[in-house]
Amino acid sequence: MRYLNGLFCIVLLMFAVVQYNDPDGPLWALIYGVPAALSGLAAFDPARLRSGIMPTLLIACLALAVIGTLYYWPYGFAWWDGQVIWATEVVREGLGVLIMTIGVALVVIAGRVTPVAARSA
Repeated sequence: MRYLNGLFCIVLLMFAVVQYNDPDGPLWALIYGVPAALSGLAAFDPARLRSGIMPTLLIACLALAVIGTLYYWPYGFAWWDGQVIWATEVVREGLGVLIMTIGVALVVIAGRVTPVAARSA
């Protein structure tokens, strides 16, 4: 799980970086940056996900991510066609938010799972 969260951290950071030339780039950098930070936390310090208010914040982030996915989900037919993906920003945003939602869901799962070493102690 740590490697998967580390991978999502890197991918989401790359998503945030490529927003530099977007007119609403700072908003999208934040949208991708927060889950990237959470994925990094899940990869390198997963115990922190179970302390304090973090479980509540994780559920709130997951709920916002699901709402964002529903809001930005591509509409119409054949949105999965390669030509449509490259030509339509709404489709790219929707798929990016879907990938971000999967990353946040993995962080929530990592926050709920107790490592085997901690269970046996």
